[in-house]
Amino acid sequence: MEAITLPIFNTEGKEVDTIKLNTTVFDGVVNEAAIYQAVNAFRANQRKGLAATKTRGEVSGGGRKPWKQKGTGRARVGSTRSPLWRHGGVVFGPHPRSFYLSIPQKIRALALKSTLNAKVKENNFIVLDDIKIEKSKTKEAVKILNNLKVLDKKESSILVVIEKINNNLKLAARNIDFLDINIANDTHAYEVMAHKKFIITKSGLQKLTDRLKK
Repeated sequence: MEAITLPIFNTEGKEVDTIKLNTTVFDGVVNEAAIYQAVNAFRANQRKGLAATKTRGEVSGGGRKPWKQKGTGRARVGSTRSPLWRHGGVVFGPHPRSFYLSIPQKIRALALKSTLNAKVKENNFIVLDDIKIEKSKTKEAVKILNNLKVLDKKESSILVVIEKINNNLKLAARNIDFLDINIANDTHAYEVMAHKKFIITKSGLQKLTDRLKK
């Protein structure tokens, strides 16, 4: 497959260079099955599993037999905490448990590759030469996004991937609810899929490519 060439923009939105994507990672293949497994595992691993109900043995009270076994004309009952009674225990209710799912590293890598290829096909993959903000001001981050023309649609969510965390950029972006920032070593398939636009710095792309070539 011939290497895909993408433009490289600066923070002013001007094209300053081009880059050929590594064909090992950007091969144009979108494996939906791998994406499904990665997303399903990620969402399952976010669950706390803390929902709990009490069985009849855990509900307080109910130690005394409400009435004698025979002679009352009523149904026999041994405790007021029977599941049939109000304030009784719960049958087959939820109890704390782990929802953790583990998938092979190769499938996680394949899912991430697939999501990146999907973004390239959708023309939602933007490469920056670098991203630096001198002041940790929200308007500075918004200015860069405006220059890149990614704020045309209000429903667009944006993910910015960089090589190392820039404190000023992190502070400038924290008040923008549709913008998330992560480093190339930590980004994953669910995160890429959850955002409409994918913006990555040149150094971040190199780091991500090296990570996925292994």
